[in-house]
Amino acid sequence: MGLTKSENFTNQQNELANIAKALGHPARMAIVDYLLTVDTCICGDIVNELPLAQPTVSQHLKELKNAGIIKGSIEGNAICYCIDENTIEKLKSYFDNILSNLEKRKSTCC
Repeated sequence: MGLTKSENFTNQQNELANIAKALGHPARMAIVDYLLTVDTCICGDIVNELPLAQPTVSQHLKELKNAGIIKGSIEGNAICYCIDENTIEKLKSYFDNILSNLEKRKSTCC
């Protein structure tokens, strides 16, 4: 989406679209799934879990971090990654709102 087009939408719509776009790749979904099973981990841990090369995993981690889905902290010479609960809460609120509205209109939907 070009800069001029994104100006036509709210900040929330742009932010949620960016998050959804980052989650729109199966490898990134697998990384999120893995991070949900551990407290924190480093890139090498994820490489051991996925059938992807280390540079590919690093690129996916970068996309997830740029979207705010994960956060990283430096520990020694490694970066430990974990899920950013604030971003997940935004997604939950968005989908809760959708579900709430669907429940209200259930009988009037085509």
